[in-house]
Amino acid sequence: MLLVTGAYAPEISAAGVQCRAVAAALRGRVRFSVLTTAVDSALPVAATVDGVVVHRVVVDVRSRLSKAAAAVRFAVRVLEAGRSCDIIHVHGFSQKNIPAALLARLVGLRVVLTLHTAGQDEPQVVRRRGRLAYRTLQSADLVLCVSPYLSERCSDADFAARVRVTPNGVDTNRFRPADGDERLAIRRRFGWPESQPVVLFVGFFSRDKRPDLLFRAWCRVRAAGVGATLVFVGAKGSGYYEIDESIARRIREDAARLGLADDVLFTEPTNEIEQYFRAADIFVLPSVREAHPMALLEAMASGVPAVATRLPGATDVVIDDGRNGRLVPPDDEHGLADVLREMLTDKTGSWLMGARARETVMARYDIRQTAEQWLAAYQTVLADHR
Repeated sequence: MLLVTGAYAPEISAAGVQCRAVAAALRGRVRFSVLTTAVDSALPVAATVDGVVVHRVVVDVRSRLSKAAAAVRFAVRVLEAGRSCDIIHVHGFSQKNIPAALLARLVGLRVVLTLHTAGQDEPQVVRRRGRLAYRTLQSADLVLCVSPYLSERCSDADFAARVRVTPNGVDTNRFRPADGDERLAIRRRFGWPESQPVVLFVGFFSRDKRPDLLFRAWCRVRAAGVGATLVFVGAKGSGYYEIDESIARRIREDAARLGLADDVLFTEPTNEIEQYFRAADIFVLPSVREAHPMALLEAMASGVPAVATRLPGATDVVIDDGRNGRLVPPDDEHGLADVLREMLTDKTGSWLMGARARETVMARYDIRQTAEQWLAAYQTVLADHR
């Protein structure tokens, strides 16, 4: 199987994280290789990650020449894959899908496509890119949707019969609650306060992720006399088109103006994100656009009580409000502040929600379940081909 992603370890993307975890879960049963784009030119063009061969096509997304050269290298790799692979499994819909689908057919590869991203991967959005893009989407042998939301968006399309809901999964051994000693040790290593609660955000600094909304809600909590440190983990600078560099800058400026700079901490993206979840008290996902957010599942698997924006078919299928987490309306700064204050002051109730959150992930979103669903999809496509 050739997995095609927009980023792969050590670079970080939700799809790349899923591919790496599934490849580990199916080791010895499926032989995977990876073809990925990369923005870090220092990374080797070929490497082995966890026993999986990874081919990288480095691209500067700001340069047309770089993107054209990357397209040629990408095509060559897909053609080479035809000699050793049965299926090309493409993650997300972007410019790479059209050449990937055409070349896969040329060399006799079957195509599985996973739709990951709300606002980008829906058929209605792809259709606006033109007839060729939409026909490429339709041509996949099987389409996997990570959430009911994306599946519902596919329901009006004429390839709906070839759609399966296949949720993201989490390695529940990697993402697990910490005991008291481990939690304290991690906090000391990070330089976090040992006694004051920590509210955690994980994600790009993009407008859709709404880190600035969380900051304003947290300021309201602090103004109400409830102490808490706010930690942001994620990319804040250029390199990915979603990022708005002004967001982090403005948060820093406002925190300094309010005398709260020491309690607002920023961390770059990390491949050890499980350590941050284990050390946090509350996780917040204030996004207005998600399909099946990995960070939310990772937090819940770690036993961290979570509050998220209510997004139909996405977060509301994971969180049962008041039982295993909390949901708030999109862009409701006051509502988010109220829920945060409640969760920070009701430690027993928050702890119970965190425990139930882990139970939810263990029962429904363990990576081993996702891996079996991917394997079943491959078997279906190969059986149909035969």
